[in-house]
Amino acid sequence: MTVHTGTAAHRAAHPPAREATDRERPVAAVLGAALNLPGTDVPTLLAAAGHHPGGANPGAGHATVDGGAVGGGPAGEAGAEHDRAADEPGWPPERAADLLGRKGLLAKEPATRLALCAVHLALGLPPKAPRRTGPADPRTAVVVSSNLGNVATVGDIAGRLRDVGPREVGPLEAPNASSNVIAGAIAIWFRFGGPNLTVCSGATAGLDAIWLAGLLLRVGRADRVVVVGTEPDDAQARALHTARRGATPGRPLRAGAACLLLGPADAADRPLALLGPVRDGVSGDGPLVDEARLGGDHYGAAGVVHTALAVRLTAGTSAVAVRCGDPVDGVRELTVRAVPR
Repeated sequence: MTVHTGTAAHRAAHPPAREATDRERPVAAVLGAALNLPGTDVPTLLAAAGHHPGGANPGAGHATVDGGAVGGGPAGEAGAEHDRAADEPGWPPERAADLLGRKGLLAKEPATRLALCAVHLALGLPPKAPRRTGPADPRTAVVVSSNLGNVATVGDIAGRLRDVGPREVGPLEAPNASSNVIAGAIAIWFRFGGPNLTVCSGATAGLDAIWLAGLLLRVGRADRVVVVGTEPDDAQARALHTARRGATPGRPLRAGAACLLLGPADAADRPLALLGPVRDGVSGDGPLVDEARLGGDHYGAAGVVHTALAVRLTAGTSAVAVRCGDPVDGVRELTVRAVPR
């Protein structure tokens, strides 16, 4: 039996009413967003996409909500220093101490340092701000997406265990072999005490992490979710990325991180944007952010990187589609919608 559904153009112009409703229904509010993409010219990238940022901090690859201020960093005397930090083209792992302060960074993985910098910026903190002390916030969750974040450490430890034995592995190295090391480090550093997990589901990991964050909000497990996508570009990570079946020839692995601060769709704060449901497949609707726009592959971080970039792009359009995935791992999308000002 064959069911004729009309042409693709007709379906796009006249989608079913239920589908349109589901696609427009917000599931989370973006309360803050930051990009930490060393080596990427974010202002030029935004301009090429037709976005011309304005305001107090036009060149930064970030947007924050803090005390009601949007896009210009936190209000008060720390604001100007924060703007100078955010104007940087990106904070590579070897410069993380310039933003975070040196204490506590010893033995941290490059992907962890990239992630910590992204969260620091998304929270609107000035460089080297004192770290929070006291009880961890039990209502803030952390969800990280990273497929290759600690593969260099795991491979190195495995090699030394095989060739020399356990005496050659130091106690400071053991935590970095955990698959949840990045999420745990973020939670400890910023005192987040809610649910804490890492997604490493391949090319769709970034949007899978956003889907899980929305679920945590909807079932009441958290009032805020810090979603971070991060990947390194060390030799081991590049080799594994190139060898995977879904790799696109000529699209190299790019190191970088992005952070989204998500709250309930009806958040009392004025959000930067609203996120629709994460869906499978390709819709072809509206302006699109995917790896082709960035010229490289952020792999496990891609969905979060694309969404953080789309939050900036919604300043010039009502909605932007975000896509990540490949023919092997599948493709997922969501829609980032502007909030009327």
